[in-house]
Amino acid sequence: MSDDDQRDQTPAEPAAQAPEVPARANGPEPEPIRFFGTTWVNHDGGYALLRVGLAAGSLITAVAAAVLLRLAYEGLEIGNVGPFLSISVVVLFAIASSIAFVKTWDSFKRRPAPSSDEAALKGLKTIGFIGSLIAYFLRCLAEAPGEKLRRAEYERATAEFARRRSTRTGNPAARRPKRKK
Repeated sequence: MSDDDQRDQTPAEPAAQAPEVPARANGPEPEPIRFFGTTWVNHDGGYALLRVGLAAGSLITAVAAAVLLRLAYEGLEIGNVGPFLSISVVVLFAIASSIAFVKTWDSFKRRPAPSSDEAALKGLKTIGFIGSLIAYFLRCLAEAPGEKLRRAEYERATAEFARRRSTRTGNPAARRPKRKK
């Protein structure tokens, strides 16, 4: 047998298994928030620093985007495209930004319905990204965006879990049958 044949016949090494994460027996897991993870639950792990950093980052990004839009508008002015197109671009970005602000702000308060128009407005929210950035900045001043919604859901799930756990009396299979009279 050649060396190649021996290599082919050697048993495969067992794959390294990922460590198992033990299931929590003491209640539901909090839902992580983008950029914050689960630090919003106890406001630990640099939560305040994250809020300040993300608020500053979203404001700086919104200002930079506004400057870029201003340069694009000046490019239209230099291109001498006419007042109708110049005004139309400004109005389009203003409307798109206001709709994006409102939709982003509402998404922090409640989850969209499964049949909602969120998918249809995705392009409009992309055009009005400055409104979304401003909504994110303003929400970061008070809390992590979506924290109030997720905290209410988490507390409701925790209370429901505690209620279900407290009503259990043990293993029903281990109970003795009731006596017949």
